[in-house]
Parts: sequence; C-alpha cells; structure tokens
Amino acid sequence: IGTLPDEFALHGSYPNPFRGDTTIEYELPEKAHVRIAVFNVLGQEVAVLVDEEQAAGRYDVRWDGRGMTGAPVASGVYIYRIEAGDFSAIERATRVR
Repeated sequence: IGTLPDEFALHGSYPNPFRGDTTIEYELPEKAHVRIAVFNVLGQEVAVLVDEEQAAGRYDVRWDGRGMTGAPVASGVYIYRIEAGDFSAIERATRVR
C-alpha cells in the first residue's frame, strides 16, 4: 500500500516520442478538480484528457494521439498542461507517424 503524494506533480509522458499512444502520469496530494489538456505549438487546444474532480493519489491517463474530432493529429511537438486547484504545470510530448 503506497502513501499519498506530498505535492502536486506532472510527469513526462511515455513513450516519448510516441507513434500510437502515450501515457501521462500525475500526482495529487489532495482532492482537486483536475483538467489535463493537450495543445499544439500554436497554443490551440487539440484534446482534453481529464476534466473532473479527483481524490488524492497517483494517476495516469492515456492519450491516443487523436484530436477533438477523433482524427489523428499530425506529427510534431505537443504541450500538455495540468491544472489542479492552484497547481499548474506543462510538459511536452512528440508524436511521430
């Protein structure tokens, strides 16, 4: 049985770079509304992976490389951002096709 995280954290995705899908890990030390969104290099939101209240703990979410329309996004660098309570952080993932 693991202990709860001490602080909010957003970890790098794996695999990275990725072809099919990539997994993003994050940690919540307390209950919070969590939103994880993916953006292209122009700052346009291409996908929302999480948008809900979550209990404290360690989580992972998979991004299948698809945008909001369901179509695969182009190869390139994507930024994913977590917002949980007052915490916010960004990381990068590179899609190759």
